[in-house]
Amino acid sequence: MDIKNSQRIVDNWIKEHGVRYFNELTNMAQLTEEVGEVARIIARRYGEQSEKESDKNKDLGEELADVVFVVLCLANQTGIDLQSAFDKKMDVKTKRDHNRHHNNPKLK
Repeated sequence: MDIKNSQRIVDNWIKEHGVRYFNELTNMAQLTEEVGEVARIIARRYGEQSEKESDKNKDLGEELADVVFVVLCLANQTGIDLQSAFDKKMDVKTKRDHNRHHNNPKLK
């Protein structure tokens, strides 16, 4: 995924369809709500909880996309170049975690 382009797409959508960004606190609350919906699907579909009949048609991909959308909104409205931040994070994780995970007996 080209994050920089995705940020641009979301910004254009907000300007054309959304009037303006919700404030940061509202978007944080929305992000929490969307992550909760992802957690509900995961807990019931892949965890030990029973899946309710009403939840069986929920689309995990759609819910994850909702999370990404709100994250992109937050990045845009706070001036974060998420592509740059993500690339930096991947570099840090690659250097820090490569041997750590290969040597973890819990992952064998």
